[in-house]
Amino acid sequence: MIISIAAIRKHLALPKTTWQICLLAIIGGCASALLVVLFTLTIEEIQQLYLIKRDNYNSLDEVSRFDLPIIGSIIILLIAWITGYKYLRTGIPFVLHRLKVAHGVIPFKNTLNQFWGSAVALASGFSVGREGPAVHLGAACSSYLGSVLKLPYNSIRTLCACGIAAGIAATFNTPIAAVIFVMEVIMREYKIHIFVPVMLASIVGSLITQNVLGTSHNFNYFHTVALEQYHYFTLIILGIFLGLLAAWFNKYLVLIIKQSVKYHIVPRLMLAAVITGALGYLVPEAMGTGTSAIDLSLTSDLQLGLLLSLLVAKLLMTMFALGLGIPGGIVGPTIGIGAIAGACTSALIVLIFPEEQISTDFILMGMAGFMAASLNAPLAALLAVVELSSQLELVLPAMIVITIATIISRQLCKNESIFTMQLDAQNLLYRKPPIEESLQNIGVLAVMKDNLTILENASNRTITGELINTGESQLIINKEPIENSEYHDFYWAQIDTDIVDETSEDIKHSLAQELVIHKLLPLNHQATLAEAYLALVEQRCGAVYIYHKDLNHCIGLVTFEQLRVYLVEGKLL
Repeated sequence: MIISIAAIRKHLALPKTTWQICLLAIIGGCASALLVVLFTLTIEEIQQLYLIKRDNYNSLDEVSRFDLPIIGSIIILLIAWITGYKYLRTGIPFVLHRLKVAHGVIPFKNTLNQFWGSAVALASGFSVGREGPAVHLGAACSSYLGSVLKLPYNSIRTLCACGIAAGIAATFNTPIAAVIFVMEVIMREYKIHIFVPVMLASIVGSLITQNVLGTSHNFNYFHTVALEQYHYFTLIILGIFLGLLAAWFNKYLVLIIKQSVKYHIVPRLMLAAVITGALGYLVPEAMGTGTSAIDLSLTSDLQLGLLLSLLVAKLLMTMFALGLGIPGGIVGPTIGIGAIAGACTSALIVLIFPEEQISTDFILMGMAGFMAASLNAPLAALLAVVELSSQLELVLPAMIVITIATIISRQLCKNESIFTMQLDAQNLLYRKPPIEESLQNIGVLAVMKDNLTILENASNRTITGELINTGESQLIINKEPIENSEYHDFYWAQIDTDIVDETSEDIKHSLAQELVIHKLLPLNHQATLAEAYLALVEQRCGAVYIYHKDLNHCIGLVTFEQLRVYLVEGKLL
């Protein structure tokens, strides 16, 4: 069993699509999807205590709508106090950060805050989404599986991506959009060895949510698409408006984040609760993820003033909730804001041109355009809206809106993805040099030299003699630990000269003078070549030794020459 597990780990250390990683993707995806479904059911059970219908805050009186977010924020703070305030970082930006600094391994207490804090926030009417918790919970669940099995870190990153895909698919029942979101927003790369297991996990996530929660989507009320080619000019206007609105939204959300970090979490969350309660008192449809706002937007003959007030309320609620630290996601609110913006645009066009026939499909276009421009994820936005509405006919008009909105947002307004802007505002690392990005895809187990000769406390002459007698060009010397230390020192010995059949003492003595000995640095067997590179890059020579569990147990060797050849020639020695 030990040998088989070691062999599996070695297979997983390579950036290849293997049955082992596919099986783990299915298992991790299943666990992640079940956790996300449990999260969804928890929110619904809480809301059933005081709401007639999920996210329908119109059923509450004005005072209750004002009090509910305040009560929710107090519960969130209580959970944070129990776990520790430093574990309050959650959501997609935090997962992106952990992918860079910890290969996707998520601390348990952050996950605990994400589950209960977000469940309370979503049940309390805060304008946050479910996809942020789904990403966090899915990543934590699958990466935990990899950590328990002590898998190489490169495969844990892949499992983390699989858990995210399963979580999103379980939340929205959109398996294709989940895969694209992971590749476009989370991993930011398209690699076949990641793509296949992510697809498998997404399939599992969608199947689980269909069996538990049903097969319907949130936006099945869009039965047909009535957009014609003469609408395309107005779609361009909508795209321009959405691009400008997304840039403004991102800018001021980040501004609130930067200003709020100066204050303790308690006043921040209480301020978010008061703002949400006050706006919910006036505009109850703006509360929650955005379902109520979309339902209201679909109502025919709504006055432009009412739609604009709903749009302003939703924007303010979302910016202050997320900017001040309420746990939750941003995708759900962006879809709601985009829907309202689409309804506002269509109402304005009808007001200017009464003869113009505008359908409710502008609401769908608004969802796609605002999500794409705010998240800088055009393909994920397109597929999300297509899957949510089950309408393939909207692909062309949605592409027009998404393209215009993205160009306006990025080129004209210099806007970036809201996730990277949040990471910059919070001073969280999410970028690595290209060399490290390349090397972290390969585990040290895949390339380490494990056929080693290990000598105990040998002198240079003994080492040279052993090299000559065995025909080896390198070996490991294990020296006993010095006083007050329990760890051995390992050294790597090699001779550059070709060994011939000369074994006289004079030859041994001369070769001993040419003996090159490097002290080896320890590296865990889960590490990737990126960690090996960072350990050796300053001296640009030598090697690291790989250990499993015990620092005194050397199981292999990775040299700087191996790293150099891979970076220069793309070959693994």
